[in-house]
Amino acid sequence: MRRIISFCKAQPVLVISFFAAVVTACIIPPDREYLGYCNRSVLIELFALMTAVGGLRSVGLFEHATKLLFRMVRNVRQLGVIFIMLCFVSSMLVTNDVALLTFVPLTLLVFQKISGAGEREKILTIVLESVAANLGSMLTPIGNPQNLYLFDFYHMGMVDFVRTLLPYGTIGFVCLLLLTLLLSPLPCNTEEQIVKPIPKVQTGGYSILFLFCLLTVFRVVPDWVCLIVAILVALVLDARLLLKVDYALLATFVCFFIFVGNISRIETVRTFFSVILNGREVLVSALLSQCISNVPAAVMLSGFTEQGTALLLGVDIGGFGTLIASMASLIAFQFYRNEEHAHAGKYMLWFSVVNFGMLLVLLGMNYIIK
Repeated sequence: MRRIISFCKAQPVLVISFFAAVVTACIIPPDREYLGYCNRSVLIELFALMTAVGGLRSVGLFEHATKLLFRMVRNVRQLGVIFIMLCFVSSMLVTNDVALLTFVPLTLLVFQKISGAGEREKILTIVLESVAANLGSMLTPIGNPQNLYLFDFYHMGMVDFVRTLLPYGTIGFVCLLLLTLLLSPLPCNTEEQIVKPIPKVQTGGYSILFLFCLLTVFRVVPDWVCLIVAILVALVLDARLLLKVDYALLATFVCFFIFVGNISRIETVRTFFSVILNGREVLVSALLSQCISNVPAAVMLSGFTEQGTALLLGVDIGGFGTLIASMASLIAFQFYRNEEHAHAGKYMLWFSVVNFGMLLVLLGMNYIIK
């Protein structure tokens, strides 16, 4: 029983999506149409991308980048800005959750070893890292799972994608830079980071796999080729990578595919969502994301509207706000909460003020642009 409770706490979205799939399966019994529910390309792309990023992370690529940037640090604010920018830039390529999984633990470790930084600076830096990761990830199709899914589901082109999200990402980035002024300018001393040399063969192999992932996302390479390359690269270079893939996320997608496929076959439900979404895709998807997270919101609502870019914008904006609006933000909080003498209440206060502020700014911008 304890294991079940622990699992539910660790994977709440997966548990909810599983029960949602089971309930709707009782209404719409399994049949041949179930085979068409799952988006195979998205599942393969996610699997391959997580394998490639896991490999690049294992060879110490991110630690080397951090070491180079540390040489420019003179005060607490600069230190925080470096970590925040690392999350912003890296999330465009390795997804927002991986960026935070990589840099939040490193942030906590470094703040333990420097003078001139208090708990406020640590909390604010991690909060801004989560904002930066969500902002950066919204600017590329591979930045987060909902972008990858919607980019494939609606067969979007890069021009439409960039045209939709770049203005919001730019304004959000300006707001992020202004928020970094809240960090203390007091001097700090950082210890020299000792990292192992990067193995060239492994790094080259994982980089090639990452290239295949990009080519698959942009529909240059078939998804089945990408899957074969991912498995071969992992087996040859480090088979343990296959165990580190976030299969819970893949299972969550499968459950939501089943859930959405079933409810879209219920006439009253389809009519309700079609009516409520009509002309309100951005607002409805942003608000729904506050309750069930933006990845499930994207999968759920995609079955009821043809306005792909509006839905894309809504779920990406919806990643700001509550702690569960983006699972990446929840990851950052979990790391901080596990710290000794953590101030969860202070963290939630800063997080709520910053994230709801960003949510209001971006939603307001949407109505101004309209």
